[in-house]
Amino acid sequence: MESIQSLQAKLESGSASAVALAQASLEKIESTKKLNAYISVLNERALEKAAESDKRRAEGKTLGALDGIPVAVKDNMCLVGTRTTAASKILDNFVAPYTATAVEKLEAAGAVIVGKTNMDEFAMGSSSESSFYGPVINPLDETRVPGGSSGGSAVAVASGTVACALGSDTGGSIRQPAACTGVVGLKPTYGRVSRYGLLAYASSLDQIGPFGATVADCATVLNAICGIDPHDNTTSTRPVEDFGAKLNQGIKGKVIGVPKEYFGEGLDAECKATIEGMLKKMEAEGATLKEVSLPNIGFAVSSYYIIATAEASSNLSRYDGVRYGYRSKEAKKLFDLYAKSRSEGFGKEVQRRIMLGSYVLSAGFYDAYYVQAQKVRRLITDDFNKAFESCDVIASPTMPGLPLKCGMNESDPMAVYLSDIYTVSLNLSGLPGVSVPCGMAGGLPIGLQWIGKPFQEADLLAVAAATEQLNK
Repeated sequence: MESIQSLQAKLESGSASAVALAQASLEKIESTKKLNAYISVLNERALEKAAESDKRRAEGKTLGALDGIPVAVKDNMCLVGTRTTAASKILDNFVAPYTATAVEKLEAAGAVIVGKTNMDEFAMGSSSESSFYGPVINPLDETRVPGGSSGGSAVAVASGTVACALGSDTGGSIRQPAACTGVVGLKPTYGRVSRYGLLAYASSLDQIGPFGATVADCATVLNAICGIDPHDNTTSTRPVEDFGAKLNQGIKGKVIGVPKEYFGEGLDAECKATIEGMLKKMEAEGATLKEVSLPNIGFAVSSYYIIATAEASSNLSRYDGVRYGYRSKEAKKLFDLYAKSRSEGFGKEVQRRIMLGSYVLSAGFYDAYYVQAQKVRRLITDDFNKAFESCDVIASPTMPGLPLKCGMNESDPMAVYLSDIYTVSLNLSGLPGVSVPCGMAGGLPIGLQWIGKPFQEADLLAVAAATEQLNK
């Protein structure tokens, strides 16, 4: 993996041009095609944008923070004139009529988008196996999943095709694949990054964020894509800060909260030992470890799946075979058109979640399930607020064990759902989180998740950068 900083140095020294970097990226995508990390590769568009970057540089114009850097974008974010499929048959031929705000800002910073990455269908999954275009392969171990739903973006970075990529995170879909592939993945605070142009899964949980080879890369990308957006009234009015400003400040004096609920039963012994070893190193560097409690965290997965599926059943109702997307050729009546188009167009996992969501929103069950889940959400948020009264950041495993074996999505979907046990709580509470590699076990990476206070990404990334240094 080559970092943004490394590529920028080549561009500034003249040892490489933006066109040369784009060509190298496209060639690498072709040579790693078996990983199935991309749904669409934008050869002509990428080379055209790269040539524009070289022209700006040659003319001495002001350059963006990502000028000439090849990047990839998850295929649930619109990019005008290109296919945006969400890895679903129902959108196989959908061409986006506009560009998502985060993607637009990425290009405004000079980034060269080389392709749209593969994913779990409609971002529903933790393994990147439910795509209509086939599963994404983990480059570190082909018998293991690369995590999901943003597995394609994680693999795009891990395999060296790009230095950074955008993913979306609804319940851990950036942090979990980052842990599975040994890269850095950041979920910003809810509202930091506009969701306009992101094909919605669960609107109150979804958040766009970056993957990078380094923590500094994620800070650079976040600088480019965040900020208020008139198209999305959930974006924060807070001014954009320099998220990389504190990366070198170290961790001396920091108080690290260690939730007792996160380091007990259910956590793989080797993962636990590796993470605790890293925390001891940080303590030796001047940080203070403090046990904290999140008493309601055991209900996080249950409440998450109720809320997420409820919102999904509503958001995905727009795919009806009438306005756009796949339309069944077998339908003879209007009801058949709806039923057959959706049954043929959506995959098993999406249908499963739509049905569950429709059930918990139905008369007689709304109060029993959905309302109760929202109450639990509030309790979990309160738990984090109380914990942060006595610490600066919270440490957590990203996953309960090593990357899952391929095929478990079919054989044991409950085990796959539970692999999000450490990540979903951040989406429920809107908090920022970042997964950083902290060691290896059996040749596979182990991710350490850092949880930050709302809108304190700069402080969060400073701790992540310290972890990165101690892991070298």
